[in-house]
Amino acid sequence: MRLVRVKPDVWVANMVAQHGVRRGSGGPPVRYGAIADCLRALAPRVLELEATVHMPRIGCGLAGGRWERVQPLVESELLARGVRVTVYDTGS
Repeated sequence: MRLVRVKPDVWVANMVAQHGVRRGSGGPPVRYGAIADCLRALAPRVLELEATVHMPRIGCGLAGGRWERVQPLVESELLARGVRVTVYDTGS
């Protein structure tokens, strides 16, 4: 996870949480453990910056993940640590 400042009050968290691309029957490229690791690393930085997290349903698009598995990670790694989170759902 790496934070990049794009405006004085806006940061973007880049997270590497997939292996490869969706092809064949090898399963989706999402790595839930990597999502958890990235969110765990993000939490203290967000709190330090006194910021909030705004995000789509990460890991659930091209990475092929399921929100039913990602949401508990967001809850345990961010919400449980006091990080305020807004998830934007753009539909399918």
